[in-house]
Amino acid sequence: MTRPPVPQGNYVAAKRHGDLVHTSGMTPRDNGVLMFKGAVSPGAPLESYQAAIELATKNALTAARLLLAPHERVAGVLSLAVYIAAEPEFTAHARLADFASAYLQGEIGDDGIGCRAAIGVASLPGNAPVEIQLVAIIARQL
Repeated sequence: MTRPPVPQGNYVAAKRHGDLVHTSGMTPRDNGVLMFKGAVSPGAPLESYQAAIELATKNALTAARLLLAPHERVAGVLSLAVYIAAEPEFTAHARLADFASAYLQGEIGDDGIGCRAAIGVASLPGNAPVEIQLVAIIARQL
């Protein structure tokens, strides 16, 4: 069974309203333990952050999937926010966010690509390099 993301404060990992699930921001944690730390550097290859972004994205998608009834599936992503703790000189936010989009497309298909924001911030909880938040569309299984 997939382990649910562990909230790091007084909030829930995801909340459902009708056919939409909104997730909390998810950092690259495994069973509550932050696996990647530090600001994104403009001198590092973008691929060096791919695993952190994919883990945070997986956590958000897992949080959404755990609210599904047995006859339902995540049919798409309505919106995706990718927060990147980056050094001031870093400017490739959208290219890093592409790793999250690619992960969702691989898991859901073309409907995994939704509206998106890639946002640079000074810091994130626990010194995480990335935080992912999404709104998922739920549909009945075919």
